[in-house]
Amino acid sequence: MKTKKRIPLQKTIWCKIRYWQLLHDLTDDELAMYLNCSTRTLQNYDHDAKNLTLKTVDTFLCVNELTLEELMTA
Repeated sequence: MKTKKRIPLQKTIWCKIRYWQLLHDLTDDELAMYLNCSTRTLQNYDHDAKNLTLKTVDTFLCVNELTLEELMTA
């Protein structure tokens, strides 16, 4: 029986944040400001989102007045 490769939740959320960034035509500098981090951190998340914290996601959602459900359905 084959098992499907599971995509970690952090990676899924990070991909949705990057997609939101594209939809709103934001630079990495602007996204980093929304996440309260550096552009280097964004690159690290691109490589591996395992260090993406709930606090970071919550900050992003609050600044942009989004719910997690809205982000995930975008």
